Amino acid sequence: MLNSLTTGFVNRLRANDQAAWFELWETFGPVIRAQLMKWGKGRIGPETVKDLSQETLAALSDSIDRYDPRKGARFSTWLLAIAKHVLGDEMDRRGALKRGSGKKTGEFDESWMAAARSALGADEVYEQAVFRAKVEAAIRMVQKESDFTDFAIYSMRVLECKPGKEVAEALGISEPTVSRRLAKVRDVLRRRLGEVIMTYSFTQEELTEANRNGLDLNPKITPGPDDDALFDDSISEIYHRQMEMRRAQTVGF
Repeated sequence: MLNSLTTGFVNRLRANDQAAWFELWETFGPVIRAQLMKWGKGRIGPETVKDLSQETLAALSDSIDRYDPRKGARFSTWLLAIAKHVLGDEMDRRGALKRGSGKKTGEFDESWMAAARSALGADEVYEQAVFRAKVEAAIRMVQKESDFTDFAIYSMRVLECKPGKEVAEALGISEPTVSRRLAKVRDVLRRRLGEVIMTYSFTQEELTEANRNGLDLNPKITPGPDDDALFDDSISEIYHRQMEMRRAQTVGF
């Protein structure tokens, strides 16, 4: 069964909640565009890639209530199957136009949900891109709800990898204050990341992704310096890789 966060988000999509649509597009649009560009191999241009990525997310919303988690498909695999289906329809349509005939768009059905990850091309690179998108979405949420200075401290200290002393001097505060406000944002990020993963996860495997990537979302009651340092280091690495993907995509477009 889908969890309450997932079903709540799906209901917002089906109600045509524009904020929900934007959230979905902002989170997974870059991942789908990158995959479509890879598959297209130069046969489709940037504008077509954007259109097809939007069609992919629209198809996701239309079919999400038919998703059966018992078939074992991860969210990322399901998303990839829809994208491949949408791209296939586009290439078939182009072929039909060249032949001077029409072609009805193929229907997306549950059989795609059971497709093998390997057959779809769901390799480790793709899976990591999907997880990074979830982390980036959580960071955006925290930035919006945090005090400006608090998030600036976290950004400088973790995302920009600046030492605590440099951050303290730049903001005119003490190093203990930097540590205290850094911890405040870290705690919120742990909670929001847990929520994002729950929202976009349909299998137990996906729910354990954070721990496999060095992100302990439920540390012991009093996490030690090593626990927090590992969390911050993992967030920093994931964030930088995500920004590299976005920059590369901007250049490609």
